[in-house]
Amino acid sequence: MPTTTRTVHNFYAGPATMPLPALERAKEELLDFAGTGMSVMEISHRSKPYIALQEEAEALVRELLAVPAGYKVLFLQGGASLQFSMVPMNLLNGKRGDYVVTGDWGAKALKEAKKAGSTGVLASTEATNHDRIPQAIEIKQDAAYVHLTSNETISGTQFHAFPDTGAVPLVADMSSDIMWRPTDVSRFGLIYAGAQKNLGPSGVTLVIAREDLVEAAPESLPSMLSYKVHAKNDSMYNTPPTFGVYMLRNVLAWMKDQGGLKAIEARNREKGDALYAVIDRHPDFYTGHARTDSRSYMNVTFRLPDEAREKAFLKGADERGFIGLAGHRSVGGCRASIYNACAVESAKALAAYMEEFAAKG
Repeated sequence: MPTTTRTVHNFYAGPATMPLPALERAKEELLDFAGTGMSVMEISHRSKPYIALQEEAEALVRELLAVPAGYKVLFLQGGASLQFSMVPMNLLNGKRGDYVVTGDWGAKALKEAKKAGSTGVLASTEATNHDRIPQAIEIKQDAAYVHLTSNETISGTQFHAFPDTGAVPLVADMSSDIMWRPTDVSRFGLIYAGAQKNLGPSGVTLVIAREDLVEAAPESLPSMLSYKVHAKNDSMYNTPPTFGVYMLRNVLAWMKDQGGLKAIEARNREKGDALYAVIDRHPDFYTGHARTDSRSYMNVTFRLPDEAREKAFLKGADERGFIGLAGHRSVGGCRASIYNACAVESAKALAAYMEEFAAKG
C-alpha cells in the first residue's frame, strides 16, 4: 500500500499520472532491484534479473489483453511517432496503406506514411474539426493495411467500436487508450502505443503484432527499423529502455491487482460519466468538443463561453490543485485527461469544481 498521498489532482495529457503503488514499488526498489544490491538502471540488460523482469512485463501484457497465440510483443523506443514510419516501412511491401484520420495524431501518421510509399484516406473528420468518429468506413480489400488512431487526445474523440476490415490487417495507434478496457487483439494486425499515458513513463513503446506481418518485413530495412529484427532479438537488439520497462511492469502489475481490465474500464467510465454529466447539465456554459457518440473516456475536452472565463476557470483549478487542465496549445480550451491511473476521486472533485464554477456564471 502507498505510504504517501497525492497533494494534487494530475490531469496532464502525457506524460501523465501513474499509480501510486507502482511509484512506491520503484521507490522501495530503487537502490536494490531483485536482491542485486544495484538499481535496475545499473544492471546489464543481458543479466538474469533484467531478463526475468522483461519476461514478466510481456507475460502481464499477454494476460491483461488476452493476447492470442501468433502475436509478438515488443518493447521498442522512439514513441508512437517512430511507429508512424515503422508501420509503413514494414507493412507496405509495395502496396497501399489506407488511413482513417480523426485528429492531429492520425494526420501525423498519414504524413509520415506518405514518405514511405503509397497511401489512401478512407475517411477524415477534418471538415468538422475532428469532432466525431466516422460511422461508416468503406474498406478497400487491396490495401496492405488500414490504420486508425483509437483515441485522439487533442480533440477528445474515441473509437467505441472498430471497423471490420476483413482480410486487410487493422493497425491501431492506441497510445492514449491502450488497456482502458478489454480489447479483442485478434481483430488487429498490429497495435502500438507510447507508454506515457496508460502504461508507464515516456521512453517505451509497446508493439503487439501478428507474427506473419513481423516476418514479412523487407530485408532491406535498417535493423533498428525492422520488426523482424527486434522480434528475433526479444526486443534487445540494442540496449532497451530498462527503467521504462521496469516501470511499465509495475503499472501492469497494478492493473492486475485492480482486477484486470474489466475493473479498469468500470473506473474509467465512472470518471468520464461524472465529467460529461456536468457538461450536459450546463450546455450553455460548458461546450464539449466531441459529439456525444464519439466522446473519449480518456480526454474530456471542452470550452467555456469566452476566453476570460476559461482563464479564470484554469486559474481557480490550479489554486485547488487541479493540474494540467489547459487544452492543447494548438486548440486552447480545457482538457481533463483521465487515464487509467487517474483516481475516481480526482475526477469527481473536478466535477464538483466545474459545478461550482458554472453556478457563478
